[in-house]
Amino acid sequence: MTLRAADIDAYFARIGWAGPVATDRATLNAIAAHHPAAIPFENLDPYLDRPVDLAPDALVAKLIHGQRGGYCFEQNGLLRLVLEKIGFAVTPLSGRVVWNMDPETVTARTHMVLRVDLPEGPVLIDSGFGSAVPTGVLDLVPDIAQPTPHEPFRFIRIGDEWRAQIQIGREWRTTYRFDLMPQQQVDYAVANWFTSTHPDSHFRHGLTLARPLPGRRISLRGNAFATHPPGGVGERRTLTEPEEVVAIIEGEFGLRIPDRKALLARLHHDLPAMVAAG
Repeated sequence: MTLRAADIDAYFARIGWAGPVATDRATLNAIAAHHPAAIPFENLDPYLDRPVDLAPDALVAKLIHGQRGGYCFEQNGLLRLVLEKIGFAVTPLSGRVVWNMDPETVTARTHMVLRVDLPEGPVLIDSGFGSAVPTGVLDLVPDIAQPTPHEPFRFIRIGDEWRAQIQIGREWRTTYRFDLMPQQQVDYAVANWFTSTHPDSHFRHGLTLARPLPGRRISLRGNAFATHPPGGVGERRTLTEPEEVVAIIEGEFGLRIPDRKALLARLHHDLPAMVAAG
């Protein structure tokens, strides 16, 4: 399925962009900044044991019209469709997430990211990496710090492998490792099945939401709601009641909860252990 012109109009309305649209870097940068701010990263479906459908019509219905967000396969899956409809040359890639891990850890390929070829050279755009999502387009070149509306990012190259890094304070931290091998949709179908259904997937066991807003990032991890200004000191609030969590999801993240009753029930079950763990 390719998107219709009406879907593209609805997408730009959803992300709040009314400026010019062309196959250029300016359009990509506008999308990189506006998309994750308007369509938050969230895992409500896996957490509630609901299927994650990567079919194009399902992505349009959920992320554009349903006042929902999603994780990388949904976010960048929709973004790929949008960019291809506009006329960009897009190559889907995959990465091994090592965020908050030893960067040498061997993890599965469970992250989707997009390469876009521009006349001036290849760039990466990624609207699906949660609390460390880059809010600008990144040139696919090694060892150069690249500013974004939030933190600087860079790539490190080791042989055929690339490492995406974000600067937190004075420290460069690796988010994921990837190579330039094009991926097929079936590759994402398999990874999505693991991420959304496997008992070991962390998306099944706790809430993970993130949204980059002008001058700050907000995140919800379990029952911890945090605000992080780039380069500044963050604030963290511990939520102790299910209704508080629901209010944050609906208010701060602007999301429509797919099954409010089921979410409250799950939180009533899970929150006591979270609060006890501190």
